[in-house]
Order: sequence, then structure tokens, then C-alpha cells
Amino acid sequence: MLNKAELEQIREAIRSAEHNTSGEIRVCVARQCKGDPLEAAFRKFTQLKMEATEQRNGVLIFVSPTDHKAAIWGDSGIHDATQKDFWDEVLKEMLSFFREGRIADGICRGVEKVGELIRAQYPVLENDINELSDDVILEE
Repeated sequence: MLNKAELEQIREAIRSAEHNTSGEIRVCVARQCKGDPLEAAFRKFTQLKMEATEQRNGVLIFVSPTDHKAAIWGDSGIHDATQKDFWDEVLKEMLSFFREGRIADGICRGVEKVGELIRAQYPVLENDINELSDDVILEE
């Protein structure tokens, strides 16, 4: 699905997006997505216990390139702070990259956009710790 260089590119995008925020971003790339991608994103979000962040400010970007599906699930602290169409706009931009075969670039763009939102709502704290891994989750 993604090679080592692309996985590192996404990981660096996550680190960069989280640099000035206390928010947390994770990316899951699944080989398949049967059914609704938003439901799959929610299941993965809870499976990863992402709701356990102190400020409830975690976001999961869920992508299934093979099935041409993607979804973003933001915890209550983030979701409540977004404008109505924010998630759809981010997905639309990501999917434009995907159509060109630029999966990693599209994911990085989504991470960047989500990072901008989180940074505005949750600036970095003095003793901030990275609560969730920046590694890309690969589902077979």
C-alpha cells in the first residue's frame, strides 16, 4: 500500500502538525473498508482508545486507498470546535490527491489541515506530552 519512505513522510507530517498543539492526530491505512468509512473510522478510534486523551482532542484519519474510501473522526473536543463542513472539505482535498495516485501526499495534506484546526483550538501546553503514537497504523 505505502512504502517506507511514504510512511515516514506521513509520520513527519503528523509530528509537524502536532508540534504547536496539544492535540493528537493518528492515521490508519486499511487494505479494505467494507461498509461506511465513517463507521470504520469510529470503530478504529475507539479500538485505539483515542478518546482517552486528556483534552478529548484526538483525530483519526482513516483511509482505504484500494476501496477509494476515507473518513475523519474527531473526538468531542475537536468535533465541537469545527465548522459544519470542515471534515468534508478536508476529505475532498485529500481525495483529489488520491485520484492522482498520490496517496501519501493526500494523507499529509489532510494531516496538515487537521493540524491547523487543532492548533487554533488547542495550543501547545507548557508540559505537553505526546499522548498517542505518530506511527501510521496499517490494517491488512
